[in-house]
Amino acid sequence: MGRPFGIPVYVSWTWFIIAAFITWMYGERVRDTLPELDAPAAYAVAFVFAVLLYVSVLLHELAHSVLAKAYGLPVRRITLYLLGGVSEIEKEPPTPGKEFMIAAAGPALSLVLGGAGLLADLYLVNGGGIPQELVWQLWVSNLIVGVFNLLPGLPLDGGRMLRAGVWKLTHRPGTGTIAAAWGGRVLAVLLVLAPLAMVTMNGQKVDPTGMIWPLVLASFIWMGASQSLRMARIRARIPQVDARALARRAIPVSSDTPLAEALRQAGERRAGALVVVDHDGRPVAIVNEAAVQATPEHRRPWVSVSSLAKSLEPSMVLAADLTGEPLIDAMRETPAAEYLLVERTGEIYGVLATADVNRVFAGV
Repeated sequence: MGRPFGIPVYVSWTWFIIAAFITWMYGERVRDTLPELDAPAAYAVAFVFAVLLYVSVLLHELAHSVLAKAYGLPVRRITLYLLGGVSEIEKEPPTPGKEFMIAAAGPALSLVLGGAGLLADLYLVNGGGIPQELVWQLWVSNLIVGVFNLLPGLPLDGGRMLRAGVWKLTHRPGTGTIAAAWGGRVLAVLLVLAPLAMVTMNGQKVDPTGMIWPLVLASFIWMGASQSLRMARIRARIPQVDARALARRAIPVSSDTPLAEALRQAGERRAGALVVVDHDGRPVAIVNEAAVQATPEHRRPWVSVSSLAKSLEPSMVLAADLTGEPLIDAMRETPAAEYLLVERTGEIYGVLATADVNRVFAGV
């Protein structure tokens, strides 16, 4: 839909579902509030409100993203979808203070928009009609969005603010994530139980249709909190990722070496990978393990290793002493099945298979 501040903005197809729902539900209210409008005009006003509401959501997300970019964090895109919007910030803030500020920027802007709308409703468009109806709905909606997002539980902005606070106190971002994620799960349960409790206390019967949105929001928050817990467990294992410890010993072979012969040599030397080298002994490719396994044994004497190898790009050559997050970042920049590990002196250390790295996180 555009690139404000250089950030691509996308609208999911699910937005049309919520736009239609808002138009249908709010259109009935417009017909009651502004009886001078016929049905098409009333629903047109309701659709304009749906669009303006998501413009407000976009501004909310832009507040997050623009501040993140100001802190030097790359922002992939903003997506507007069924339940609001999401800013895809590619890296986590390096400090709890920056995490707090980025998280707080969105609700703060929503509350400012709500306050500005209230003032406009009181002093600028207080003559009634369509302008006042739209402004009133927008300032109330922005107030609700701002307050709701301040609730202390992931994946809401308030959860990220809570995470930043616990991170600051404990000096452990993982502990902050766990605390905020459990806060999100508690919120999800309360979103369902609170309406039920209010209805029961008033002696009324539970209306299933009235529970749809609390259940939708609770499900969204519960799934987001659960995903945050899973990511916390994954991040806890990142320090265990050590290129040297996970590397497979590799032997050099020429490009015309038959696969059967190369595998024989690898077996004798207890190596788990094959690296194709040129006439000067420089590595030029890595033999793909999946391709080797897919080659029938009776064909291996007639297949050269070069036909099963992937040419080495500079980004597929990694330092053997990489560990933890720097290693994960290097692999993420150029996804591949295998990487060549070299010493700082340029000597071949071995081959790192992505499958071996993935096993570190198995069962998380």
